[in-house]
Amino acid sequence: MSAAALPDASGLTADWLTEALAPRLAGVKVTGVEAAPVGTGQVSDTFRLTLAYDRPADLPATLIAKVPALDPASRAAARAIRTYEIEAGFYTHLATGLAAAVPVCHFSAHEAENDDYTVLLEDLAPARPGDQLAGITVEEAAAAADELALLHAAGWDSPDLAALPWLNRHDTASAEFTAAMITGLYEGFRERYADRLSAEVLTLLEDFVPRLGAYLTPGSGPSTLVHGDFRADNLLFGRPRPVILDWQTCAYGSPLSDLAYLLGSSLPVETRRAHERTLVRRYHAALTSSGVPLGWDDCWTSYREHVFHGIAMAVGASMLVERTDRGDEMFCTMTTRHAHHALDLDSLSLLG
Repeated sequence: MSAAALPDASGLTADWLTEALAPRLAGVKVTGVEAAPVGTGQVSDTFRLTLAYDRPADLPATLIAKVPALDPASRAAARAIRTYEIEAGFYTHLATGLAAAVPVCHFSAHEAENDDYTVLLEDLAPARPGDQLAGITVEEAAAAADELALLHAAGWDSPDLAALPWLNRHDTASAEFTAAMITGLYEGFRERYADRLSAEVLTLLEDFVPRLGAYLTPGSGPSTLVHGDFRADNLLFGRPRPVILDWQTCAYGSPLSDLAYLLGSSLPVETRRAHERTLVRRYHAALTSSGVPLGWDDCWTSYREHVFHGIAMAVGASMLVERTDRGDEMFCTMTTRHAHHALDLDSLSLLG
């Protein structure tokens, strides 16, 4: 009998872990567990578990556990946008055999009625996460773009992915819901952060928000498995390839949204301006070498259109999750970078 998804970290006991890991323990029991918080995520709570076993086990001494957030606002936000269901679904149905580098998952479960969830992942320390505030290097961005190409090519226009209801959420009704939600949150976002954003950035936001519905309305371009929050904080560096973390917003959607979000959010503005086209060309070359039929002009236009993904994420996430000092700085930094991205590429002109 499989272990149940947990409502919070208090359930990460030795008995529960023995049950959750039973298929991999071959009769071995977990006899002790120590949990220490790790990471900077605000939608779920993440812990490094140090485990003791009653005899040698075919599992490492440490694992990473993700459980629902204790903060009521973060937990309510997660339920509203289905992040726990989505991440559990990804690790249950899609992660195994994926070409892109993702953590090995040892357990994944979601309980719909109470929106409880738990995933147990391999601990990839001492690999280090990217720093969203400082930004990543051009070399790190190039390696991340390579992983994106692997991820996107494997599921390009896949009917199997399109048939998963929890993954294929980009229909007109969901676009209208998301547009209404973010538009409703924008006034509070502006009130909270106006004194930390430049007049140029605020003007771009004022011009974009009324067009949010047009931006989110599904288009006719290709779709694939997209990460949805592909940025520095959700990438681990220091291994042969970057490892992609945090699959709580993955979807079947437009691939260039991931690349525009990565380069717009995770590179300082001047670095992005200097290296952007080269990095997009690198991604495009990797895709086409995998047999994906995407022309350069279509790739670049879609990239320009999707620079707004980060603005929508920053406005929505900042007002829904638990507020922290780092979160405030991060959301303002991201909004500023994405606004300059949109201005540099004249992306508003593509929305009508």
